[in-house]
Amino acid sequence: MMLTGVIPPVCTPMTPDYQVDTASLTRLVDHLLEGGVDALFVLGSSSEVAYLADPQRRIVLDTVVGHVAGQVPVLAGVIDMTTPRVLEHARVAEAAGVSALVATAPFYTRTHPTEISTHFRTLAAESGLPVYAYDLPVSVHTKLSADLLLELAADGVLAGVKDSSGDDGGLRQVILGRQAPFSVLTGSEVTVDCALWMGADGVVPGLGNVDPHGYVNLVKSARQGDWEAARAEQERLVRLFEIVRVGGGRMGGSSSGLGAFKAALHLRGVIAHPTTALPQVPLNGDEIAAIGKHLATAGLL
Repeated sequence: MMLTGVIPPVCTPMTPDYQVDTASLTRLVDHLLEGGVDALFVLGSSSEVAYLADPQRRIVLDTVVGHVAGQVPVLAGVIDMTTPRVLEHARVAEAAGVSALVATAPFYTRTHPTEISTHFRTLAAESGLPVYAYDLPVSVHTKLSADLLLELAADGVLAGVKDSSGDDGGLRQVILGRQAPFSVLTGSEVTVDCALWMGADGVVPGLGNVDPHGYVNLVKSARQGDWEAARAEQERLVRLFEIVRVGGGRMGGSSSGLGAFKAALHLRGVIAHPTTALPQVPLNGDEIAAIGKHLATAGLL
């Protein structure tokens, strides 16, 4: 399953009492499909997967898979601390009808590359679905090495990787070293043009929730070899990405970033409320107004 193009990690809209807002979620899915995205990734970092209880995860899966109805592939994050917990999420996701699974290395526990290899091999063997690795050392505290990724790719264990490591050298090593079909997807919203130029296959941008058309246009320009247009679109999106910093030092990075995506979607009329899961700190009125100014400058309001 060779994925390419724009694959947004879908935000999880919530009601003011912290339940999954399924009506807003289906509007968000329509917003993304109308933007021309190539696939959807639910239950990732931008989906607030770490904050969702298992029943909420299932609601997200059933809502998105049911509403998409096969129009594009739906990837499901099965992110958890250890292999047994990930396998349980995988069984639920497979029953919901997803197209592929996305998993990080184990975390909280201290792991060795041999154990990480066993983790992915077990998931691939028991799930029956394509498995994508999610390289997220800032949260998992383990960097997936290029050697390990290429070994697992060559053995048919992994179908691809979402690289959110920020290690451009490592990303290039994977691109240059792959032999079999293996999707290399950047998770950086602000260096997509560079990753595509190096040979990456696509992008998984949290900001793509807010402006899917922008990322689709960027990828289209790159595919056509119009790197000047790709760079110009990337620079517009870099300026828009400043919304994630409006929370400043008043809150954590997740509160500021995920709150910004949701506030922007609310201002654009896509979701009903910008609620983020506990214990994240909500943005205040001044911060949301600042996001509105960024959206207006980007031509989105």
